[in-house]
Amino acid sequence: MNRRNWIAVASAEHARRGRDNPEGGFMQVGHGKPAPLKRIAEGDRVAYYAPATALGGRDKLQSFVSIGVVHGDEPYEADMGNGFVPWRRDVRYAVATEAPILPLIDRFDFVEDPKRWGYKFRFGLFEVNEHDIRLIAGAMNADSQALAL
Repeated sequence: MNRRNWIAVASAEHARRGRDNPEGGFMQVGHGKPAPLKRIAEGDRVAYYAPATALGGRDKLQSFVSIGVVHGDEPYEADMGNGFVPWRRDVRYAVATEAPILPLIDRFDFVEDPKRWGYKFRFGLFEVNEHDIRLIAGAMNADSQALAL
């Protein structure tokens, strides 16, 4: 299997909602747009980075809040009420603890300039290599078996 690894960006509240959903884990990106989710395949790993606790928050949480493996073939729509029908992918989240990003900045391959480390996060979803996903999983004390690492 040719697994790819991704970092998705959302507030901690939104990422935790997907992680802790009693009906099964899911992910949404780009305010529910389908296009980014179509780049992701079953078996890919995804880690959620939260710059803040709440959408638009200024608390600088700057932490990874969840990590898991995508399952299911295609994105699908989910009615969240009030006319909001975002696109999602199902994710089996690993048991993990939230971890701050700052101690990892100098060790990531995707960070080209540590002074401007936040640049890539502006895209909402981007691919990272095996080294970087393992670094995140280790910092989160994630279940490596569940992530097939």
